[in-house]
Order: sequence, then C-alpha cells, then structure tokens
Amino acid sequence: MKPVLFVTLLLSFFASPAQNKDVKEILDLLDRQTKAWNNADIDGFMVGYWNDDSLMFIGKKGITYGYRQTMDNYKKNYADTAQMGRLTFDILHVNKLSSEYYFVVGKWFLKRSVGDLSGHYTLLFRKINGQWMIISDHSS
Repeated sequence: MKPVLFVTLLLSFFASPAQNKDVKEILDLLDRQTKAWNNADIDGFMVGYWNDDSLMFIGKKGITYGYRQTMDNYKKNYADTAQMGRLTFDILHVNKLSSEYYFVVGKWFLKRSVGDLSGHYTLLFRKINGQWMIISDHSS
C-alpha cells in the first residue's frame, strides 16, 4: 500500500486539482480491486472494468474481447483461493493522456501456496458516465 500512497503524494505536487481528483479516483479503484481479489471476489474485482463487449484484455494467451469473456477467463484460471493467492500492485506510472483517458503502468504480484506469480501491466482508463473504467488491460 505504501507505493500507492507515495505515487499519490508525488503526483499531488505536480498535478492540477482536477488531475489530482482523477488520479485519486483511479488509485482508489485499483485499491478496491485489490481488496476484492484478496477476498476471493472476482465479481467485485471486475467492477473496475468496463462492462462492454469492447473491453480488451491482452494476456499471454492473446486478446480477449468483452467483459463477460474476461470475467469467465478469470474465474476459470483462478477457480479457488489457492490459485488466486494474495494480490499486490506496485504502481509505476500514472499518465494523463487527456481529460477522458489515463494510462497506468505497474507490476502485479500473487503470493500463492501453489507457486507465486508476477508480471507487469498497462491499463487504459476512460471516464465513462462520470466513472473511471479500465477499457484495456495488458497483463503479462
């Protein structure tokens, strides 16, 4: 949690008040996702994703389109708490692309009894109906 707080504080010195609010909302969303995952709540984890057929998830097996298919893949690949483990994110960059888009780069880590996993991710956020949503996730 300390890296997220550090990034938030660092960005607060260089960003406008509106941008600070946006970054805080995005980091809060990622924090809620982490908590949902660590409570074995994939449905709650998915709340951060755009519930649309155009959602794009890119992983080691290629591109998946759509909210439902992305959720189904998570549930298939992380069917129990042993597979899910304990998730942590390390946010590396939060970049404003426009008033409607942010790009986030980070590292993910799963501490698991069946073997740890880790990698990097890039997330494209879009503000839709006043809410920041992940519209594209590339995790490897």
